[in-house]
Amino acid sequence: MSETIIPLVLFAMIATSTPGIATTLSTASGAQFGFRRSVPLMAGSAAGLASVAAAGAAGLAGLLAAIPSLQLAMKIAGSFYLIWLAVKIGRSGPPSLDVTMAKPNSFFGGAGIQWMNPKGWAMGLGAAASFAALADGPLQLALLLGAVFGLAAAFSLSLWCVAGTLLARLLRTERQWRALNIVLGLLLAASILQMWRPA
Repeated sequence: MSETIIPLVLFAMIATSTPGIATTLSTASGAQFGFRRSVPLMAGSAAGLASVAAAGAAGLAGLLAAIPSLQLAMKIAGSFYLIWLAVKIGRSGPPSLDVTMAKPNSFFGGAGIQWMNPKGWAMGLGAAASFAALADGPLQLALLLGAVFGLAAAFSLSLWCVAGTLLARLLRTERQWRALNIVLGLLLAASILQMWRPA
């Protein structure tokens, strides 16, 4: 089993490491609040992706595909939430001067955004289709994918958060902080396009 699971682990690591909504939020949170205060956001995002991967393997992704109105509602809600977060990040300044982002995003905020993120659903569904032979039935596959994607996301998001904290050490002036936060806010806003990309 340890040999056959390696491709799944590599797939999950690569998929969760690519730039996107969760990685941008983790980088911004690391820069603004540091690693320790960003842990709830990253834990929530990892748990959210784990549950999405498990749900996709268990068949929920097929239900969403069968009910376009539900999928559209999730996309709209996710887009508005991300726009709100992007504005907050873009308007924030240095940690000592900032009032618009007085605390990092929560565990439930990180988890919830994954449920509205088509990239997460695509990863889970793609993994379920590609690695179904690793498990005996949907339940076992759901548990396997949930564990692998959750751990991979936790590791990948931690690296992005550390990158944010290291980047923050290079910033010396309020203007530099404002510039960084505007860039991160714009990147987060741009990641919304992933939600509306045709499958």
